[in-house]
Amino acid sequence: MNDVIGRVLRASTRGFNAGTHSTRIGDRHDFGAFVRVPVANDENQWVIGLISAVEIKDDLMISELVMAEWVNPNVLRDQRENRMIPVEVSVLNIGYHNGQQYIHSLPPRPPMSLSEVVLCSPSEICAFTERFDFFRLVLHAADVPSEDLLATALRFALDCRAPDEREAFRIAAGRHLAKLLTTDLRRLSNVLALLM
Repeated sequence: MNDVIGRVLRASTRGFNAGTHSTRIGDRHDFGAFVRVPVANDENQWVIGLISAVEIKDDLMISELVMAEWVNPNVLRDQRENRMIPVEVSVLNIGYHNGQQYIHSLPPRPPMSLSEVVLCSPSEICAFTERFDFFRLVLHAADVPSEDLLATALRFALDCRAPDEREAFRIAAGRHLAKLLTTDLRRLSNVLALLM
């Protein structure tokens, strides 16, 4: 299976945007999925991020079809299946791999434009989520639905673990969240409710 979800359009140390087209979009582009991309000028270091938004862009043809009184269903199907409608994926950086270990902090440099963005494998997700230090980056991120994003990412992390390990992981994650959000019980309650 090809796990490339797109190529970097623009980037900073806080996050990046990747582009692809609608014929390639699928469950690989799910909100909350873990992705990786090389750090600029260093193929041995990888930025780790979470998909925080997926946006299907419009163009002149789509605008015209939306405004039409009636559109032939075959034309609609052709537009969806054969045209390359642009899709933009926003990613929040939550850590990096320095060639030896995972670091739960912003990467030293952003990825370069046109670098391939790849889905993390289940083993990479499990290794990265052995610790919960990345929670703070998600919870303090601006312009992302942080509670939903963290809960969805934790569900991805649960799914990559063996069934007999999931409950212990869920309890440990909940305890770490309780420490971080001890003064904001509303947010804590929201994230825990989304995890159930």
